[in-house]
Amino acid sequence: MIPFAPHPRSGSPFFGESRAFTLIELLVVIAIIAILAGMLLPALSRAKESARGAACMANVRQLQTGWQLYVDDNQGRCVNNHGLGETRTSKQTWANGIIDWHDSEGNTNPVTLTDAKMGSYVGKTVGVFKCPSDQSMADNGPRLRSFSMNSLVGDPGILTNQFNPSYIQFYKESDVTVPSGIFVFLDEHPDTINDGFFMNRLEQSPKWGNLPANYHRNAANFSFVDGHTETHRWLVGGTNGTIRPNSRGGAGGIFAADPTTDWDWVKARSSVLR
Repeated sequence: MIPFAPHPRSGSPFFGESRAFTLIELLVVIAIIAILAGMLLPALSRAKESARGAACMANVRQLQTGWQLYVDDNQGRCVNNHGLGETRTSKQTWANGIIDWHDSEGNTNPVTLTDAKMGSYVGKTVGVFKCPSDQSMADNGPRLRSFSMNSLVGDPGILTNQFNPSYIQFYKESDVTVPSGIFVFLDEHPDTINDGFFMNRLEQSPKWGNLPANYHRNAANFSFVDGHTETHRWLVGGTNGTIRPNSRGGAGGIFAADPTTDWDWVKARSSVLR
């Protein structure tokens, strides 16, 4: 038998001539991969944030449904919405935990939410109190709540008429003449959230004390008395802007809203003059 002999110019009896990549070809391939990654990663990041935004909206909607169930069970009265001091002492509000950056119990203890006024109306599910885009980390761990409630909706207890006496405080659902125009829940900025009482002094010059969050590509999710939810995109950045880093120390205190575009939007949906 005559043995099979490979072609003298072939590296294998089955394949044609083989050779390694040249350095230039290898660099071209790496460059193409880098370009494709650069094109795909932003799209993947946007898709991920869109998914988080949708999950956040679902949580806001569930909170709003729980709020409505509470109203229906309590002769039309809105759930209590207390400020920081009364929340600490009486724990008789919609969300009992106080949020800060340190080691407060309200940062990480689920009981402050499940045993609060709204707890049973959302199935004692802790996850609905938080936006998935909120990665806030206190000294004692991840914080459990990122939503707050409009301070002019619900019984504010000892804070009644203290901050906005010229505006209507909505104790009952029937007090709201335009239910589609008054918000109940919203994402609050991680640096201003503490109690569940989202309050700004509407009668003074435009200043932020509590600031909406801007998790969803410079937007926040809101629910309204009539049950609908919506995402509102902010317009103002900079020193006095609504669009601020979602990080420890990114905002806080009281600062002017200048220009007032975003401030006016929130103010118009907080209450109406008496």
